[in-house]
Amino acid sequence: MSEPPVGADPLALEQQVCFALSVAARSVVAVYRPLLEPMGLTHPQYLVMLALWQHAPLSGRDLSRLLQLDPGTLSPLLKRLEAAGYLRRERDAADERSLAVTLTPSGVALRAQAQRIPAAIVQRLGLPIEDLQQLHAVLTQVILAANRPGGDHPTPQAGQASA
Repeated sequence: MSEPPVGADPLALEQQVCFALSVAARSVVAVYRPLLEPMGLTHPQYLVMLALWQHAPLSGRDLSRLLQLDPGTLSPLLKRLEAAGYLRRERDAADERSLAVTLTPSGVALRAQAQRIPAAIVQRLGLPIEDLQQLHAVLTQVILAANRPGGDHPTPQAGQASA
């Protein structure tokens, strides 16, 4: 990143990583919306389905961990997906305290419709796939850094974007 002008405001909105991430996240989710609506899915529900298509069956706890969502946020998503007929939530026979989440035949079939979404997103964004892969790698590093146990945060150097 280039050096900011001498005396630049460290609180300038356009210098904030959090602002860029927030706007980018909203903008990218908006690109998904017209592709997901015909499937009856919101973006958070799509993420749940992606996890289940890859790993089902899953316990509610494992699904929560995989999606990095607290159970209070995940529960209504699962309830709506169950009402739509895409998944089933049942008590695990081996451990009654655990919730088992499985796909229904409709949930499995929905995967065929979803197959077109990644390519459509890449086309809509109009960015080279290599740039998107690099962005993914950097965002994964940001997530790991943000989730690192406290007190281990280096001080930003002059010229770096503000957090």
